[in-house]
Amino acid sequence: MAEGPGACYIKEMVPLDYKSPEGRRRRFRPIPVRMLVPNVITLLAICAGLTAIRLSTEGKVEWAVAAIVFAAVLDGIDGRVARMIKGQSKFGAELDSLADFVNFGVAPGLILYFWQLHELNNGGWIAAMVFAISGGLRLARFNASIDDPNKPPYAGNYFTGVPAPMGAILALLPLYLAFLGTPKPPATLTAGYTLLIAFLMVSRLPVFSGKQVRLRVPPEMVLPVFVSVIFFIAILIGYPWHILSIGSVLYLASLPLGWKSYKDHERAAAAAQAAPATDAAAADPAQPFTAPVADVPEDERPERLH
Repeated sequence: MAEGPGACYIKEMVPLDYKSPEGRRRRFRPIPVRMLVPNVITLLAICAGLTAIRLSTEGKVEWAVAAIVFAAVLDGIDGRVARMIKGQSKFGAELDSLADFVNFGVAPGLILYFWQLHELNNGGWIAAMVFAISGGLRLARFNASIDDPNKPPYAGNYFTGVPAPMGAILALLPLYLAFLGTPKPPATLTAGYTLLIAFLMVSRLPVFSGKQVRLRVPPEMVLPVFVSVIFFIAILIGYPWHILSIGSVLYLASLPLGWKSYKDHERAAAAAQAAPATDAAAADPAQPFTAPVADVPEDERPERLH
């Protein structure tokens, strides 16, 4: 085309050669099955969370709570399966965060609202919304701090705040107690407890995770461990509300112990960091000793330099 003030430029379209390196980069590559398995587990967890919301609207609260517990079990499995079969991916990590927000933020808040918080009208809805939003904020902070280079080594064994799956299990404690036949608590008490759990999720409270604890089972204990796990699952299925109630109370009672353990590690790390500097100063005899000015008599102090 001729150049000029009103001239337009047309770029010649060249067919893409798929045999060239550029063409090969743009084509979709096959995805290994091992990359799909963890994502399928995460999608099943999302289905469980959405089903819990539907069941709560239909008044089937016990089944809704069971669906949340099932989603929490799947959430604990997908990451371990991904690491076991080396199927980690950025896509899977993002999908897991979205699933956690739905399953452990939105769904428990709605279950509590349809169960009792609706009696407080707008106040109950605000409590349910605060819980859901706190779950989202806690997940966003967790994702942002994964690659933090300034975290001390011992911090890998602690969560910052109560993790979202555990927060959902704790928030449903009033329902477990109601299923056991205890009197239904006042709606204001349920709302206050919901806000307390929401605060624990977004707080800076160190919560022991045990991620870096390496436990090895002796060969002679493998079968007893299997039997113990099966026994625990059988008790959980037979007495779910008893186990969930006791577990929730014990977890809440253990939070101060996690905070104390973190502070002990912090003080030990600070002492270990200060020790080399003190040892280096003591090992250098050429370093003159200078007494603090406040400890030297006034008549023996050198004249001030100007």
